[in-house]
Amino acid sequence: MKRIILLLLGAGFGLTAFAQTDQGRDLSKYADDKFSADDQYTVAVPYQTVSVKPVKSKKIKNVIVLVGDGMGLEQISVGWTLNGGHLNLDNFPVAGYSRTWASDRLVTDSSAGGTGISSGIKTKYGYIGVDDDGKPVESLLHYAQRLGKKTGVAVTCRINDSTPADFVCHSKDRHEEADIAAQYIDSGVDFITGGGRQFWDQREDGRNLIREMQAKGYTFVDNDEDLKAVRSGKLLGLFAPLDCPPVLDRGPILEDSAMKAIELLDNKKGFFLMIEGSQIDDWAHRNKVGYMAEEFFEFDRIIGKVLQWAEKDGHTLVIVTADHATGGLTLIDGSLAERNVKVHFSTKGHNGIIVPVFAYGPHAEDFVGVYENAELSRRIRALMK
Repeated sequence: MKRIILLLLGAGFGLTAFAQTDQGRDLSKYADDKFSADDQYTVAVPYQTVSVKPVKSKKIKNVIVLVGDGMGLEQISVGWTLNGGHLNLDNFPVAGYSRTWASDRLVTDSSAGGTGISSGIKTKYGYIGVDDDGKPVESLLHYAQRLGKKTGVAVTCRINDSTPADFVCHSKDRHEEADIAAQYIDSGVDFITGGGRQFWDQREDGRNLIREMQAKGYTFVDNDEDLKAVRSGKLLGLFAPLDCPPVLDRGPILEDSAMKAIELLDNKKGFFLMIEGSQIDDWAHRNKVGYMAEEFFEFDRIIGKVLQWAEKDGHTLVIVTADHATGGLTLIDGSLAERNVKVHFSTKGHNGIIVPVFAYGPHAEDFVGVYENAELSRRIRALMK
């Protein structure tokens, strides 16, 4: 009985204290938000978005998966506000939600999160393309190769980093970067672009992986001009010693890589292509909303170009999703009309919220719902012929 009395007294005291503060429910007015320069951003001139119509075909020949690394609903909301209420993502007729947890942690990293998307299995934090026991698993890209399709990956991080490696390589340690890079030699992937050149031609083991790829018939490029000049065949592009510079410094290399990949991979049997907006994550880690937004804008512009191509093709399934969200980002204030935002970051790490899945093309309706990232992969695989 004494315990019950104490609880009641405690509850009464709490209610009294609350009532003395405010009996209303408009508690946001008490927020004392202080913003640094990195928490605010304004866009002077928005970019133009495209408009596409749904396709009628039910036949899937090609699959393009676009991964916004670290791109949660909050990053999308910030981007939408800054571009004046318009995104190419708005074209998607179908949306779902994906849970990203790793098999041994609630909040994943890109290795386990990307392996869920690529391979249809949940795995441990830091594992790339392997199951909990370290056994290699088949990715969507590998499956596409078995079907006789061409394959490609285009990113702005080092090409041996987690997300691209999740689709191509196998490792129990994401930090074994030299070994992961070497796995590309025998991967058979037709189109490979990103950063990380130092892991290819400045290796401790003395190997020159670029020369080894050239010996296998790959054209090697290290700049945008040479990339655009390639007209056929397999391609390796390495555009930076480590990760590529921020988008405002590096130029349209990812956009050009994405469209060159489609040009070179398109064939009668079809292709599988993974495009990653790698550095949305990097700048959310650094809690710099402006840099993060510019990386997201580039990713959304690429989505627009991919959608326009897919609309004309009529037989391409386009999936846009994220491996996880980053930064604990909160949109606190801003203006659609003035295209500005004020935000808070609660962490410099990842956060475990559910992330969106957008689908366009044949069988897009199959991606409605709430499911695991591994289930997303299995749904894509079931549709690939």
